[in-house]
Amino acid sequence: MTKITNILQTPTFKKAVKKLHKNQKTDLDNAIRALMEDPHLGEQKKGDLFFLRVHKFKMVKQLTLLGYSYEDGTVTLELIALGSHENFYRDMKKIY
Repeated sequence: MTKITNILQTPTFKKAVKKLHKNQKTDLDNAIRALMEDPHLGEQKKGDLFFLRVHKFKMVKQLTLLGYSYEDGTVTLELIALGSHENFYRDMKKIY
């Protein structure tokens, strides 16, 4: 398995991260580190969102979804979206 060395952030993801508190950012950093170690942690989506993988993790006792893209053999992890389950997939379909 290839180790992730490069991380890209979409403007949507950056905007969501800006609104987080310090303790939430710590939980997010831990989730991103876990994805860097094993990019296959997230579930591969089907249909319209076939390019998307979603990793579910707890951020201050609330389930949070982290949408990202990763292709086998690459060293780049693209962070696409962050949010609660409510309307997450609907918003992703609007963006892409």
